[in-house]
Amino acid sequence: MKKVLIVDDENNVRRLVAATLSGGDYQILQAKDGIEAMDLIRREHPSVVLLDIQMPGLDGVEVCKQVKADPKLRQTVIVMLTAQAQMDARRRATAAGADTFLTKPFSPLQVLEIVERKVA
Repeated sequence: MKKVLIVDDENNVRRLVAATLSGGDYQILQAKDGIEAMDLIRREHPSVVLLDIQMPGLDGVEVCKQVKADPKLRQTVIVMLTAQAQMDARRRATAAGADTFLTKPFSPLQVLEIVERKVA
């Protein structure tokens, strides 16, 4: 069973994505901020991390940077969740090693398609 970590400070976003993936063969993990996300990533080694860019404390770009800098974690697929207006953050996330982006608002089908493609 593949592990997928959903990281977003908005509970509704986490619940929507978790519900979308619940029918698949995934173990769903959730974190509400970057600090909690890094703890789970180091402990659980998820295959895919759906990672919000804007979060209080440790933001998604910094989480991505730390994951991609760690030889034990760098194979983790990072899917950044971004708002349309976050072009500067998107450039920083690309430089940090993000694998792909999903622009908010997104459809549940987009989430499912990206996760299925990335864990295949």
